[in-house]
Amino acid sequence: MTDRNSDKPIMQVEPKVLSPAAKRALAEAAERRKVYEAAEAALPIERGGRGGKEPGRYGDWEVKGLTSDF
Repeated sequence: MTDRNSDKPIMQVEPKVLSPAAKRALAEAAERRKVYEAAEAALPIERGGRGGKEPGRYGDWEVKGLTSDF
């Protein structure tokens, strides 16, 4: 197989072999993500709000590019 723009062959990249610890960490992250998404879906829908993620979760509030800590 060659590159479209040149006659150089495309290098085939071997897939990375993950260690058992890395596989376990990815599985744990996927499980946490499912729990987080389920909890987020259970929240009531905000009407008339700013939209997007809750800005107070980082301890600050941003409106029109200005941030204020509280």
